[in-house]
Amino acid sequence: MTVFLIAAALVLAASLALLARPWWRNRHQATESRRALNAAIYRDQILEIEHDRASGQLSETDFQDAQSELQRRLLDDATTTDATQTLPAHPKRTLFALLAVLPLAAVGLYLWLGNPAALEQAARGDFSQADIDKMVAGLAAKLESEPDNLQGWVMLARSYKAMHRLPEAERAFEKAMPLVEKDPQLLSDYADLIASKTGNLEGRPEQLIAQALALDPDHLQSLWLAGTAAFNRKDYAKAADHWERAVRQLPPDSEDAQMLANIIAEARQKAGSGAAVATGAKVVAAGTKAAAAGTGLAGRIELAAALTGQAALSDTVFIVARAVGGGPMPLAAKRARVADLPMDFTLDDADALMPGRSLSSAQSVQVEARISKSGDAKSMPGDFSGVSRPVKPGTKGMRLTIDKVVQ
Repeated sequence: MTVFLIAAALVLAASLALLARPWWRNRHQATESRRALNAAIYRDQILEIEHDRASGQLSETDFQDAQSELQRRLLDDATTTDATQTLPAHPKRTLFALLAVLPLAAVGLYLWLGNPAALEQAARGDFSQADIDKMVAGLAAKLESEPDNLQGWVMLARSYKAMHRLPEAERAFEKAMPLVEKDPQLLSDYADLIASKTGNLEGRPEQLIAQALALDPDHLQSLWLAGTAAFNRKDYAKAADHWERAVRQLPPDSEDAQMLANIIAEARQKAGSGAAVATGAKVVAAGTKAAAAGTGLAGRIELAAALTGQAALSDTVFIVARAVGGGPMPLAAKRARVADLPMDFTLDDADALMPGRSLSSAQSVQVEARISKSGDAKSMPGDFSGVSRPVKPGTKGMRLTIDKVVQ
């Protein structure tokens, strides 16, 4: 809203400056002596009758008469007034009226024809899901007629991803590929999106991550994803190599550096080296221990009434917590059955999937509850899901409704 008001004020000021230009001019430029003007006219007319006499069109007698008449008129004008006449000037009151009325008129027109409520809503960040859906739909419709608007497609892809509309997000990323393939962050985001959709980093996600690291070997998110992909395929030494390069970019005393050092120590141990990991100038001791009491998540999961009867009682329910912005790998997970719904749940560090990467180590997490018809941890079209808003570890009383069909 502040940016809009500043821009509007600048436009209004520029408009007023242009309109006020007549008052800036030197008034002497608008002043003309009537005597000087008459003299100029007289000279022109004398030249004209002299030309007519020379060409034979005017006799000498007629020339003398005409010259006398011109001299008489010039003398009459000179004796009538000796004052300097000025061209009409713009009175100052007109300027003051413009400066006062135009801003008021502009504000009045905006209040009448514009949408002030939208500015207030933007300032509060008070957008309903319907508002967001409408804005995203408007952007999508605009881009259909602007296929070369690569930045717009990236914005749409990220919007769809935030809305968990993964197939649409993937399509938007593909539309923006000429831009994506030149930017390591966009390549990494696209890889993370595909991995979120498929449940793993194999195939296309790894190819995109490799492209990102070719552009920037120290890109932090790409190094994290590359290490995760290597760890998942049990190439622990390679995973540790990627993560060690990543940890050197983090503040040595940060929680992220300590968490990553713990994961590297685990990878090195699995690889058989048992190497300790240096973070900057200090060695980070192995392992942040399990979270202290009160850092777990707790709440209740329900199945939306509209989906009741569409899932078998024996279908598997996966309850997972992921770090916001931390990639597709869950921090913690549990299983249940549709027959258990509605149910109360808890997730804590005891449910961690990887040593050293605990729920309590994250600053913000999202919880997803997904009904898998196949029983596979990999998300599949036709599954049902519900995702919480971002919360901090330790949040209690969460309510999570499974109300969407995975596309």
